[in-house]
Amino acid sequence: MAEHPNLHSISGGRGSAVRREPAEEPAPPPALPAEFGRPPGHSERARSAVPVTEPLWREVLGRRLRELRRDLDQTLAETAARAGISPQYLSEIERGRKEPSSEMIAALTGALGTSLAELATDIARTLRPVRVVPVRAPAVRPPAGPTLLARAA
Repeated sequence: MAEHPNLHSISGGRGSAVRREPAEEPAPPPALPAEFGRPPGHSERARSAVPVTEPLWREVLGRRLRELRRDLDQTLAETAARAGISPQYLSEIERGRKEPSSEMIAALTGALGTSLAELATDIARTLRPVRVVPVRAPAVRPPAGPTLLARAA
């Protein structure tokens, strides 16, 4: 068989004893300007200083679906079969690894005997932050406008 004129052999193949040197570490990519690709007022320090405590929608959804399934004493396989999905996919949804489509969520709520509205309400309650606002005495302001001028006169 004739070899193609544009092909050539590469050293390091079978039968060739080529000693390979360890590769050097690649240089880090050049730093981008601070304003490149970031919203105004964004800084790395500000981002790292803010703790992320709010859970993701898919995590709360998964926890709630698992609670509903366990309340009904259903296995993953039973619920998945009713919803028309694989047990593996349902497991990933319940663990918050996958974000299902609205059609998939509707199929799961039907399989669990609940409605989409009830599920969304439960999740919204979980995600709603509870704020404790300290009660402050109202600030006392001196009268403004003509009243102030009358005092000065």
